[in-house]
Amino acid sequence: MHGALGDIVVLDLSRALAGPHAAQMLGDLGAHVIKVEHPAGGDESRSWGPPFVGPEADISTYFLAANRNKRSITVDLKSAEGKALIERLVRQSDVLIENFRTGVLDRLGFTVERLHELNPRLVVLSITGFGHDGPEGGRPGYDQIVQGEAGLMSITGPSADEPYRVGASIADLLGGIHGAYGVVAALYERTRTGRGKVVRTSLLAAVTGVHSYHGTAWTVGGKVPAAGGNHHASIAPYGAFHCADGMIQIAAANDTQWRKVAVLLGIDPDIPKYAINRERFAHRDRLIADMEWALTKHDRAHWLTALAEAGVPAGAIRSIDEVYAWDQTRSQGLLVEVDHPVLGTIELPGPPLRFDGEPPVRHGAPPALGQHNDEILAWLEDRER
Repeated sequence: MHGALGDIVVLDLSRALAGPHAAQMLGDLGAHVIKVEHPAGGDESRSWGPPFVGPEADISTYFLAANRNKRSITVDLKSAEGKALIERLVRQSDVLIENFRTGVLDRLGFTVERLHELNPRLVVLSITGFGHDGPEGGRPGYDQIVQGEAGLMSITGPSADEPYRVGASIADLLGGIHGAYGVVAALYERTRTGRGKVVRTSLLAAVTGVHSYHGTAWTVGGKVPAAGGNHHASIAPYGAFHCADGMIQIAAANDTQWRKVAVLLGIDPDIPKYAINRERFAHRDRLIADMEWALTKHDRAHWLTALAEAGVPAGAIRSIDEVYAWDQTRSQGLLVEVDHPVLGTIELPGPPLRFDGEPPVRHGAPPALGQHNDEILAWLEDRER
């Protein structure tokens, strides 16, 4: 056993991204994750690409992103033998994760009541697109559909007339994060009650849950937020600015930081239209133009050095390859090495949490389809003795 959840067994019936991401997070914390896949092809994300890698160019890098620290077993959930095996696994598990459409698990014979009949201590995580009930509860929901329906696209992009999706599958990933958070809370509650419970979240809930100040702008302030490009919806100056050779980001979140920026750029910080944030924001377009007139006199390296010396938050805009080559990224454990059964030693994006005093964890590679069939069956028989 290792990690905070080293004695927890997770039965992962999910596929694609939200559910697998939740299970992967629990695996990063030490849980033993059993990934259940259909014998014919497995998790559909195994076929999502490009890019594909490996000698046969048939291993999806998408699948590799969400399935480290898991063991794979193939089960046909519609067969009598498959259902019997799932019943056995449920009895030996602490957590079950599923992201089927509403009602699918019930039709397979695994209602919540049946699951808790098999194992009263079982925590069930159910992730749906739009919620398990309500007028659109049974509606399927993929990431980009929900980004649009949950308002995220309306506040992303260069203008209100041109909504953009967030580049990452953020609805799925947030759904997984919230789901894992709920599971940990339910496991803690189980230490007091001795019983498991159902944790429900959805992609709609996950995105709406991070509206934050955009939400209160409407619910309290009566203002409908709109996309503002690369600049903050409430703070100025806070965004991306052009220099002589490209763009940097500057975040002056208070008047003290603004004064430092203004001095560097030769702008009077005390003129009425720039003295306080309310006025700076009201005159944001003019402020951006004044700043860029000064910034384009030097390159990015010059300004990043000057801003750092002045104590002003600023940064480059890195490509993905630059992020993983960055010493700071590597120093935080955000890349991990795993030994893949086909690819050999590969690097994967690592978990975002670290715990003081714990040695580095050796992570398991995302499994090949059915790689652990015999191992899991042997483990199950041992547990049932």
